[in-house]
Amino acid sequence: MENQKNIIKNMIEKKVVAGIDIGGSHITAGLIDLNNRELLNDSIIRRRVNCHAAAEDIFDIWIDAINDLRAHCKGKIDKIGFAMPGPFLYDEGISRIKGFDKYEALYNLNVRNILAERLELEPQNILFRNDAEAFLEGEMFCGAAVGFVDVIGITLGTGLGSAISHYNKTWDAELSITEYKGEIIEESVSTRGLLRNYFELTGTKLMDAEEIADLANKGDENALKTFHKFSHDLAWFLTKFIQQEEPQILVIGGNIIQSWDLFIPETIKLISNSIATLPRIVKATLGEKAALIGGACLHESKKVDQI
Repeated sequence: MENQKNIIKNMIEKKVVAGIDIGGSHITAGLIDLNNRELLNDSIIRRRVNCHAAAEDIFDIWIDAINDLRAHCKGKIDKIGFAMPGPFLYDEGISRIKGFDKYEALYNLNVRNILAERLELEPQNILFRNDAEAFLEGEMFCGAAVGFVDVIGITLGTGLGSAISHYNKTWDAELSITEYKGEIIEESVSTRGLLRNYFELTGTKLMDAEEIADLANKGDENALKTFHKFSHDLAWFLTKFIQQEEPQILVIGGNIIQSWDLFIPETIKLISNSIATLPRIVKATLGEKAALIGGACLHESKKVDQI
């Protein structure tokens, strides 16, 4: 009860908006206090989503999650910022996701207008940005990159996300499609890259990067070799990225950073062979909260009114 009262008080007295993170298998929603630069932890709502479902079913789950957030805080949420995977026309709110084995049913739909109608909100109060861009904005807002003006960030997970920020302007770098060894770099610098590396060494198919990390931590030679190759592939990519943007700091997030010590020392050593003065290279601190906060930050420059 006391937590509920505190949330309601925050919403009345402060600039609080909803941040939404849309993943391949989930929707996560929370309330972000833009004045105090924090996510109200008690407000976080999570729901599983079948990204292969019909559009109406996907929207039903999203709406339910947002309405649960409304009920949780016992107040109306007027402004929402989405961290959304691409391809997506972010300014227009129209999905262009096709050929990525997720959310195909949303292709060409005006997601903003559909949500606005069902949530009874003004369309201009629902904003969208790329999920990697949102991650980096969140880490700059109240995470590992606070106070820096030249920043790059990547997320290492199912895929490879990349974003750039110079002097308070943040955007998606879209570097996952960089050509590397006859394919795109994402095929190597991602969970599926790790799984492929291990399979090529052993003929064994594992389910996720955590399994390989567990084996490596137990001294499994092939698992260690897998992360060694991953380090070389990642170093090649980051060297180009750093040389291109000359950042003060590089923030690395995503699920693979749980295995940080298995790949980052070698990666930094390899980058140092090409770049004399390295930026700070740091692990993201906000986890999944970064995208929520980054999504909500879209409203910071929109003169967010009190709820």
